[in-house]
Amino acid sequence: MKARNQRLTLALLAVAALIGAALLAMSALKEQAAYFYTPGDVAKGHVRPGTAVRLGGMVRKGSLRHEADGVTIDFVVTDGRATVPVRFSGIVPALFREGSGVVADGRFDPAGRFLADTILAKHDERYMPPQVAGAMHTSDSVAP
Repeated sequence: MKARNQRLTLALLAVAALIGAALLAMSALKEQAAYFYTPGDVAKGHVRPGTAVRLGGMVRKGSLRHEADGVTIDFVVTDGRATVPVRFSGIVPALFREGSGVVADGRFDPAGRFLADTILAKHDERYMPPQVAGAMHTSDSVAP
């Protein structure tokens, strides 16, 4: 076999190996990917039960209920068009409250309830941690 044909064969094998590795990585990551949905998307039937997804929206006022065990909460997420009941067991972020934005990672059960594994509270761009806000107010009042 000529040297030119050997180099061409080697280059084709390298390209094929890279494509194979990329396809293998994409198939492995597909199981770990979480897609973002709003309650309106869920109402349209775009989500299969058991699929890992992210649900985002606002916590509806008056919907937050704490269970007797102290760590399980039930609440409703809404986007103004539809609502989704959510259950979460764990410690929620300090910014989590009724009327605030939330992103939850988890899965839907066959009954249509979202079982959250992780809760992320969202805030607006004007948010300032209470410690910083308190420090700013005390430093303003001490100014000469």
